[in-house]
Amino acid sequence: MTSLLDAVVVGAGPNGLTAAVELARRGHSVAVFEAKDTVGGGARTEELTLPGFRHDPCSAVHPLGAGSPVFRTMPLDRYGLEWLHHDLPMAHPWDDGTAAVLSRSVAETAASLGPRDAGTYRRLVTPFLGRWETLFRDFMQLPLTALPRDPVGLARFGLAGLPPSTWLLRRFRDEKARGLLAGMVGHVIAPLDGFATSAVGLVFALAAHAVGWPVPRGGSQAIPDALTAYLTELGGTVHTGFEVKRLDDLPPARAYLFDTSPTALARITGFGAHHYAHYRYGASAFKIDYALDGPVPWTAEAARRAGTVQVGPTAGEIDTALRQASSGTAPDVPFLITSQPSLVDPSRAPEGKHVFWAYGHVPNGWRGDLTDAIERQIERFAPGFRDRILARATAGPPELAARNANYIGGDIACGAARGLQLVLRPTLSPWPYRTPHPSVFLCSAATPPGPGVHGMSGHNAAKAVWRHLRNLDGRGT
Repeated sequence: MTSLLDAVVVGAGPNGLTAAVELARRGHSVAVFEAKDTVGGGARTEELTLPGFRHDPCSAVHPLGAGSPVFRTMPLDRYGLEWLHHDLPMAHPWDDGTAAVLSRSVAETAASLGPRDAGTYRRLVTPFLGRWETLFRDFMQLPLTALPRDPVGLARFGLAGLPPSTWLLRRFRDEKARGLLAGMVGHVIAPLDGFATSAVGLVFALAAHAVGWPVPRGGSQAIPDALTAYLTELGGTVHTGFEVKRLDDLPPARAYLFDTSPTALARITGFGAHHYAHYRYGASAFKIDYALDGPVPWTAEAARRAGTVQVGPTAGEIDTALRQASSGTAPDVPFLITSQPSLVDPSRAPEGKHVFWAYGHVPNGWRGDLTDAIERQIERFAPGFRDRILARATAGPPELAARNANYIGGDIACGAARGLQLVLRPTLSPWPYRTPHPSVFLCSAATPPGPGVHGMSGHNAAKAVWRHLRNLDGRGT
């Protein structure tokens, strides 16, 4: 007879694995079931183009992972996770060959914005830097999963972060500062005038100054691989190649956690469709992974040293592209987020070669081809880029959704990050990890604090499961 497990987790992405680890290291019996043949979710590494070129199909750079409050409590370095830092976390090039930069140094960042905005930037970020670790922990545990350790600092951050980022941009006089900040807000794939979008830009900026925007040696796969190894040492088990179609497919357990979209949870469990009826999925991405014969020939020197390069350049261009993608139109001039991990990690490509990826935003479920528009934008700031392409692998919304079932319509954020849904997801509830079934919980990026490889949605959901299991034990079951 099968023994009763304390918890079963569906989905071996960073959040599902984090939830499993958190439960296992508190003595609970845990099993994880993953439909794909490997763990990883949105943090995988594969040879998508040519042999020896190791690409990250989704996430590649991890400012929220390096500073994750829950990852910092785990000995993941023992299992091979090593963070590598570029000379610059991020660069934002301009047509004249210059670039605004996001540096580990506040002074260097401020100086790149020009004399009229340098002081404004320093005044914006400096109050939060000395208390960043505590503030970030409080921010990532909202809503009420833990009492804030620095309520005054959190309140001050809220005053700065809750307004739309368009308000924040008005504090700056020149386009370089506005473009840099607008690009950081654009990482959530939503228009700039949304509720709490200022917080998005602030979080990314402060993370760069506090911990950088690093990449894992060998690729993003190193993160779920380390979590899996730690979980196995703690006694948990991981079953890959196991697609869960019904709740009855799983072994009996006292609690079930789903690192899935709300849509998949409702389909598998047979309940929750009405509960999540108002949950919305957002714009998608069109992503290209490149095998290159050399580094990207950016005109701006700073871009040649940066791990991430935002290609906009102006806040107006960025906002237009985001609005078009969110309203059903593929942009003619897309805003691009690009990553060049092999600059700092030669193991990612054969000697002298490089891997590089870029994505622009497109409507949910879009079936067109954005390749030419993306490469025109890159050539605008890196003339001769096309001459260095050895191979490319493209993925639009259908391909992204096929790779990862959480990406409904290609939405890599597992739900639109706009309006109240940016902070209150998947429902307007102080208990977002609970579902209509008392033994079933949601732990994916569809729950707070939302998208990103940080494991905090899994950590927060695990806390809800601890309380559930304590209540069961208190009733003698």
